[in-house]
Amino acid sequence: MRYLSSLFLLILLILWGSCRNDFESGPSTGNVQFSTDTLFLDTVFTNIGSSTYSFRVYNRTNDDFTIPTIALERGESSNYRLNVDGIPGKSFENIQVLAKDSIFVFVETTTDITDQTTENEFLYTDRILFDTGTNQQDVDLVTLVRDAIFLFPSRDAMTGELESLPIGVGGDQVRIEGYVLEDNELTFTNEKPYVIYGYAAVPGGKTLTIEAGARVHFHANSGIIVAENGTLEINGALSTDPEVLENEVILQGDRLESRFSEISGQWGTIWLTAGSTGHTINHTTIKNATVGILMDSNDGGPNPTLTISNTQIYNSSNIGLLARTGNILGENLVINNAGLVSLNCSLGGVYNFNHCTFNNYKNFGNPFSDTPAVLIDNFIEIEGQPFSLDLIEANFTNCIIYGDKNFKLLFAKDDSKAFNYNFKNCLIRFNDFDNSFDDNPLYDFTNTSLFENVILNEDPDFKTPFENILNIGDDSAANGQATTPTSGTDILGTTRNTSAPDIGAYESVVFEEEEEGN
Repeated sequence: MRYLSSLFLLILLILWGSCRNDFESGPSTGNVQFSTDTLFLDTVFTNIGSSTYSFRVYNRTNDDFTIPTIALERGESSNYRLNVDGIPGKSFENIQVLAKDSIFVFVETTTDITDQTTENEFLYTDRILFDTGTNQQDVDLVTLVRDAIFLFPSRDAMTGELESLPIGVGGDQVRIEGYVLEDNELTFTNEKPYVIYGYAAVPGGKTLTIEAGARVHFHANSGIIVAENGTLEINGALSTDPEVLENEVILQGDRLESRFSEISGQWGTIWLTAGSTGHTINHTTIKNATVGILMDSNDGGPNPTLTISNTQIYNSSNIGLLARTGNILGENLVINNAGLVSLNCSLGGVYNFNHCTFNNYKNFGNPFSDTPAVLIDNFIEIEGQPFSLDLIEANFTNCIIYGDKNFKLLFAKDDSKAFNYNFKNCLIRFNDFDNSFDDNPLYDFTNTSLFENVILNEDPDFKTPFENILNIGDDSAANGQATTPTSGTDILGTTRNTSAPDIGAYESVVFEEEEEGN
C-alpha cells in the first residue's frame, strides 16, 4: 500500500507539472519595477570603456510574465551595450521574469566625444525601453564624457610590438612600455586632461612643465620617467575653492568612477632617475599610485635635486615618497596612507623637511601590521650584500610623524657610513611598550643633539585621517608647538602664527562639529 500511495503522489506531481508551461506566461502590462529609474555611469574619458553597471528588473506580481521587447532607444547606433539576463545585445524580445523574481540588466559604454560636440565634456544619454505603446516603461542612462589628450607608445607596423624604453645598463637592462616626449609635448596645460599609457619619458636636457590646474591621469603600469639631466616642474598654485581645487595639479589613475577615487596601486610612479636634476613640485596632489615619487641619487650639487612644497601624496600601495641617496627640500608636504611606508629616505642622502605631516594608517586590513610613517636608512642589500652610503643629514623641523600603531619612525643603520639626523619641535608616535628599543641609541629621545623639544605619543587631532583629511584641530598637541621664528603660510595658504605656529603642514582650526557644540 505504501508503494501504491507513493506511486499515486508521484503521478499527481507529474500531472501537475505537465499542466504548467513556464514558457507560456502572459505579457507584462506596464507593471515592471526597477531598482533605479536612472542609471548614472559616472564619468569616462572619450574612447575608454566604462566599468560595468547593473540594475534589477522585478516582477512583484504572483504570475510569471514576459516582457515583449527590451531595447535601447537609440537602437544599434547607441554607444551603450547591454546584457539582459545573460544575453548580450542592444535589443531583446520575449524576456521572461518569473513571479516574485527578478533579472539583472548590465550596462557599459564607450563614447567618442568628437562625434558629439566641440566642448571638452558632455552628457551622453539614452533610454532602455521596456515594451511599447501604453505599456512602455523606461530606465534612463546618463554618462558624463570628457575629452582628453592621450599619450601612448606607438606600435611597430611590422612586428606589432609597442614602443619601449631601456632601463638599466649592460646585462641588467630591461625595457618597459613607454616613449620619449617630443618638444611639443613637454608642456601640460589645464585646457584638457592628459591620459598617459606606458611611461612618458622626459629626455635629457629637457624640462616637462605641468601648469597650474592641469589634470594628469595614468593607465595601469604607467607613469612619468625623467632621464639624466632632465627636469620636472609642476607649477600648481593655491586654489580658492577647496572642493574644486582649480589651481592644484592632480595626478591620479584614469578610472574616473567614484569607487576608484581612493583605491591604491592604480598606476606606477613619477620616477626621477639618477642624474635628473632641478625638480620642483608645488601645490600638487599625487594619489593612488604604486610609489608616488621614486627618486634615484642626488646630483652632487649644493642645491636640492627636488624641492617639493604644498603637496599631498595619498594612497600609495607601496611607498609614498622613496628617495635613494636623495637631495630633497620639503615644506608643507603631506604623505598619508601607504602600504609599506609613507616616506623612505634610503641609502643615505640629504634631506630637510619643515612643517610636514607624515602619517600612515594603511595596513590593508591586517590589524597586526605596523607600517611606519618615516623610515630612514643608509644601506640597501644587493644580492644579499649590503651597499651603503653616507646619510649626510636628515633634518625634520616642525613635523608630525604619526599613525594608528606604535612605531611610526624607524631607522636602519650601517655603522660603516655616516648616519646624521635631527628632529626638532616634532610630534612623533613611538610607543615602546615592552622597552625593546631601550638599548638602541638611535631611539634615545632624551639625546637633545638628536631630538630637541620632541612631543611623544600625543594626539595630533587629525580631522579624518582615513579619508586623507589631516587638518589638525584646536585641541591638537601640535597646536602652538612649532619652533619660531616662522613665516609664510601653511599648505592651505593660511598665514602662520608668528609667535606660536603649529607643528605640521596645517595651522589648527576649530572643526565644524566643535563649533556646533559651543
